[in-house]
Amino acid sequence: MATTERKPILLDFEKPLAELEARISQIRELADDNDVDVSVEIRELEARTVQLRQEIFSNLSPLQRLQVARHPRRPSTLDYIQAISDEWMELHGDRLGFDDPAIVGGVARLAGRPVVMLGHQKGRDTKDNITRNFGMASPGGYRKALRLMEHADRFGMPIISFIDTPAAYPGLEAEQFGQGEAIAYNLREMFRFEVPIICSVIGEGGSGGALGIGVGDRLLMFEHSVYSVAPPEACAAILWRDASKAPQAAEALKITAADLRQLGILDEVLVEPIGGAHADPLAAADTLKSAILRHLEDVNRLTNQQRQELRYQKFRAIGVFAEASA
Repeated sequence: MATTERKPILLDFEKPLAELEARISQIRELADDNDVDVSVEIRELEARTVQLRQEIFSNLSPLQRLQVARHPRRPSTLDYIQAISDEWMELHGDRLGFDDPAIVGGVARLAGRPVVMLGHQKGRDTKDNITRNFGMASPGGYRKALRLMEHADRFGMPIISFIDTPAAYPGLEAEQFGQGEAIAYNLREMFRFEVPIICSVIGEGGSGGALGIGVGDRLLMFEHSVYSVAPPEACAAILWRDASKAPQAAEALKITAADLRQLGILDEVLVEPIGGAHADPLAAADTLKSAILRHLEDVNRLTNQQRQELRYQKFRAIGVFAEASA
């Protein structure tokens, strides 16, 4: 099969890497033209490239991690489903006349076991993103997800969900069709299901749009993913009426995997390939599959009632508040 090489998409903080890689290519071309052996110099520069990439990606700010989470070539729900499942059959529709492409789902086999997989789906280009509404689901999307989860619960199949959305679609039409009710109904029902539920934040997890398929026994998250009550830009616009303060908002929101692990919200942070999941999607998929299977085996040891109770207590324990004395 013929393949076309795609031009790399560089984030701002990756420019020093690009310059170093361009220098390596230039030295190689000059050496070939002049029949000069520069293998030692090339090895030194390549080692420096690896070291620089490690330094950059191990010291990203919250806003830079958000940029990685939004990378156009970051693996999507369908990418991971196709990479980790043995078989996959997508199912469509919410049985109420809608089939929202911003949420995909269906039945699959994971390591030989029947499961239901579902998640938010962003597009790969502008046209695809418009079709999938940039991964922002409508009420029909959440009702489709609920239909699939009810199917899983009825037939005793674990639910595997993949979270990757900036938020639920905030349009007028979505509100008219009951966006808030659809998400709230999903939250209630996911606490009721008896089957194991493993949720993974694979990109951007935003607001109720993420929670609508995010109530589970385990919550996994890739190290360069983000999970927050609102996008930093929206938070900055609300609090300071200035979207340029997004970096400050990102710090305050505690959106990174490390922050959320420390706060006790996450069960495991998944290490990404150096350069992000888009740098080596297959390696990222292997990491995700291993983690899902490990946690699935763990929660399978519990009875249905134990799972429901622990799931409830898990979410009751999130967050703190202080009461002021009268």
